[in-house]
Amino acid sequence: MSIRTIQVHLGIGACLVALFLILYGIPNWVSSPSNVRKIILSPLFWPYIIAGLTGLVGLGLIVFGRNPEDDDSPANEIIEDPRAGMARLAAMAVLMMITFWALPRIGMVWAAMGAFAALAFLVKTRHPKIALACAVFVPLVLYAFFAHVAGVAIPQGNYVRLP
Repeated sequence: MSIRTIQVHLGIGACLVALFLILYGIPNWVSSPSNVRKIILSPLFWPYIIAGLTGLVGLGLIVFGRNPEDDDSPANEIIEDPRAGMARLAAMAVLMMITFWALPRIGMVWAAMGAFAALAFLVKTRHPKIALACAVFVPLVLYAFFAHVAGVAIPQGNYVRLP
């Protein structure tokens, strides 16, 4: 199966998931009080935003996956050592255990940064600098939003506290 075929299939799946969420899932399974003062704090706002973005990403995958100028190379290369996959799966399990252990000690933000960075290098990303930047900035931006805008308490560690 080529990369373009996988991309189109993922796009179709993302669009179907977005439609399901927008038309059925969110209206039936997410309840919202009527007295929410800020729209960004409404329990309905962010699920609809995420569902809409999922649909847009799906449409983008479909459009760019059908581009005839892309190469039609296979998605996966031949694996010379099948045990390497099992070793990476075991390393992922160890990473999850370390993250679970670290969460109450160093806090959610720092544990997420470490887990994101370790996972990026475990799967051998093609863009290590971007992955490292995302590992630092995504948890910090999410912390800033939830702690300072939404007023949600984010679990902090015992050693280093964020403002």
